Amino acid sequence: MARETARIRGRQMPRARCSRARYPPRAMRTPVDLRSDTMTRPTAAMREVMARAEVGDDVWGEDPTVRALEEQTAALLGKEAALFVPSGTMSNQLALLLHTRRADEVLVGQGAHMEGDESGAAGAWSGVQMTFAGRGGFFGRAELEAARKPEGDWHCPRTSLVCVENTHNRSGGRIWPPELVAEVAHYAREKGLFLHLDGARLWNAAVASGRPEAELAAPFDTVSVCFSKGLGAPVGSALVGSAPLVKAAIRLRKMLGGGMRQAGILAAGALHALTHHHARLADDHAAARRFAAQLEGVPGVRVVPAETNIVVVETPSFLAERAVERAAPRGVLLSTMGRHLLRAVLHLDVPADDVAPAGAVTAEVLAELAKEAAS
Repeated sequence: MARETARIRGRQMPRARCSRARYPPRAMRTPVDLRSDTMTRPTAAMREVMARAEVGDDVWGEDPTVRALEEQTAALLGKEAALFVPSGTMSNQLALLLHTRRADEVLVGQGAHMEGDESGAAGAWSGVQMTFAGRGGFFGRAELEAARKPEGDWHCPRTSLVCVENTHNRSGGRIWPPELVAEVAHYAREKGLFLHLDGARLWNAAVASGRPEAELAAPFDTVSVCFSKGLGAPVGSALVGSAPLVKAAIRLRKMLGGGMRQAGILAAGALHALTHHHARLADDHAAARRFAAQLEGVPGVRVVPAETNIVVVETPSFLAERAVERAAPRGVLLSTMGRHLLRAVLHLDVPADDVAPAGAVTAEVLAELAKEAAS
């Protein structure tokens, strides 16, 4: 389809789709898994602190390790409070329940995770509809004004919330320009709209831009952050915001089945990740640039510049799934984001010495498929 082969900066990117086939590696000693940064496994040091974690019943508010994680996360993002939850999807859904009423409209960027990758939860639990603003996942004041339904027209849904995703996954891990965030925030405040930040990879945005998380989070009423992607924790996200909003979210979390008991075992892994794996995200970004550079000379494909840890390749002349299938037996696991979009994600479990060989395998596969398509 045209939308799947269009330039990344101008059009929506379809959701990621991973190949589930398993192949024995041939070209590399062990498979290099570039399908997602959710593929990370706890380090030995992380497992140790998880085993020793002090715990209590978190539903009763008595798990000291969970409390410590929530306090540290809130401080890091410059907010009053935080709530530990099992997943980023739950964190985003809690924000929708907090900021909207049934039949409301939520404005999001094209390709937003909240719209396309959360199993329709927004409609099921909050009863809201989502409207895309702008193209390619990014928007400013003009795009919001064009997308929003007329105020006061009872034929239309009431717009109540604007959501930003930073970094934006489907556009290749791109970072929101600060001037656009400022435009969006000014418009939302002017119109009395709430603001939510889906910051699943906000840590990457902060490290890559040199701007602290608190600065990136400042304009938003609520922020969702994830510990189980690039940071390498096995489970968990957090919803961050004002103390009254987080207090209200506790009840909603219970309603959604997210009340965990001795959750300090999981929170300890997230605390360890925040302390020891945050600064090293810069290594993943550098690895992504090196990996992307190896693919740039391949004829017949286009490599999207890597801003953080995600590399996206357009394959207009052949199906991206064919690259996934051909690279796997050679020891490189990739994923697709549509029929003609290939994705590779660099992360904690990709050794630096494996980046160049994985890039070479991927470049070889792409060149083979492009040549076959041209013949």
